[in-house]
Amino acid sequence: MRRATLGRVRARPPYPRIRRLRVALAASCAALLLTAGCSFGEPEPDPAGEPPNLPTPSASGGPGGAGQQAVATVLAKGLRVPWAIAFLPDGGALVTERDNGRIVQVGPESGPDGLRIRPVQTLPDVAAAGEGGLLGIAVSPDYARDRTVFVYYTTERDNRVARLELGGQPTPILTGIPKANVHNGGGLGFGPDKQLYVSTGDAGQRPLSQDVKSLGGKILRITREGKPAAGNPYPNSPVWSLGHRNVQGFAWDAGKRMYAVEFGQNTWDEINQITKGGNYGWPEVEGKASDKRFTDPIVQWPTSDASCSGLAATDRLLVTGCLRGKRLWVMELTDTGTLLGQPNELLTNRYGRLRAVAAAPDGSLWVSTSNHDGRGNPAGDDDRLLRVVFAGGDGGRS
Repeated sequence: MRRATLGRVRARPPYPRIRRLRVALAASCAALLLTAGCSFGEPEPDPAGEPPNLPTPSASGGPGGAGQQAVATVLAKGLRVPWAIAFLPDGGALVTERDNGRIVQVGPESGPDGLRIRPVQTLPDVAAAGEGGLLGIAVSPDYARDRTVFVYYTTERDNRVARLELGGQPTPILTGIPKANVHNGGGLGFGPDKQLYVSTGDAGQRPLSQDVKSLGGKILRITREGKPAAGNPYPNSPVWSLGHRNVQGFAWDAGKRMYAVEFGQNTWDEINQITKGGNYGWPEVEGKASDKRFTDPIVQWPTSDASCSGLAATDRLLVTGCLRGKRLWVMELTDTGTLLGQPNELLTNRYGRLRAVAAAPDGSLWVSTSNHDGRGNPAGDDDRLLRVVFAGGDGGRS
C-alpha cells in the first residue's frame, strides 16, 4: 500500500490507540474476503437507533491498519452519478443525481433489494456538462418546521445555490459562481454555527482562487437568504477561505473544526483544516509548501491514490471517498485536530469510483459510487449507495 505523505502533527494524543482495523465487505448478503484472517461476529446493537431492515452481514477480515472494524453493505442500486447525500429527520436521505438533475429520496422504507428509491424532483434549469450538473444538497437544520432544502447546481450561465421545498420552484439565493466543464466545486452544508457553507472551484481560471472579489476557488459562508454571514473575514463578502483549486467535500469534527478535501492538479491531493480567512495556496502551491503565506494540508496523497470528492467526520475519524483512487481513506484525529499516525485505505477497487461520504444519524457512513460519470466502468447495478459501519469504537455501530 502506498502511504500518504503527512503534514505536521503538533500534539500527542491524549487517549489510547484504537484497535487494529479489520475490514469485512458485505454486499447483498454476499461477503467479499479481503485477506485471510480471523473471523469476527456482528457488531453490538447501535444505541443511537434501529438500522435499516437489511441483510445481516457476516464475513471474515484481515488486519488493515489502525482504527476500527468495518462492514460495508449495499443499501440501494441503479442510481446515476449520485453526487451528494443529505439526511432527513425520518432517517431517509435526499440524493442528487448529477447528470439528470434529479433529486431522489432513499429510505427509510426498505424492501427485499434494499432501501426504497423514490424520485421527488427534477430541476429544469440544470445544465449538466463535464463535471457540472446537480451537485450539492443540504437540509435545513429546521427542516421539521420550514421544510426547506438547499441545492448547488450548474446552469447555462453559472453555478448557483437555491432553496426550495420539495416539489416547489427553486429560488436562487446566490448566483454568479464561475462555471466550466471542470472545477465546479459544488459542496453544500450547514456548519455548527447553522450558517450555510458552499465550496466552489476555480472553473479552470487559476487567478480566481486568489482574487477575494471572485466567488471561484473559495469556501463561502452565507445565511439561508444567501447574504454574507456575520463574522466573515472580508467585509460584505461571502468568502470564508481562499486559494482552493476545487473543493467538493467538507465536514466538521466533534470539536467543531472544519476540514475540506481538495483536488490537486498532477502531484498532490489534500485534506486541509479550514480556518477563517485561511489561504490554501492555489495556484501558487500544490500540496505542502512550508510557505508562511499559505496553510499547509494536514495530509496529502499522490493524485493516483486519491482524487477524493466526499468527506465525512464521525467522532475521531475523517473519511473521504476517492474517485481515481477507488477507495476510502480513513484518518484518525487527535484532540487538537491534527492527524494521528498514517491514513488507512478501505474498499480499494471493490466498488469502483467512490464519491459522496455522509455521516448518517445512526453513526454509520453512507457512501456513493460514481461509475456512470464517464470515467468509470459501471457494473450492472451501478451506481450504488453503501452503508459503512465501524464497530467496537468510534464511528458508529449497527
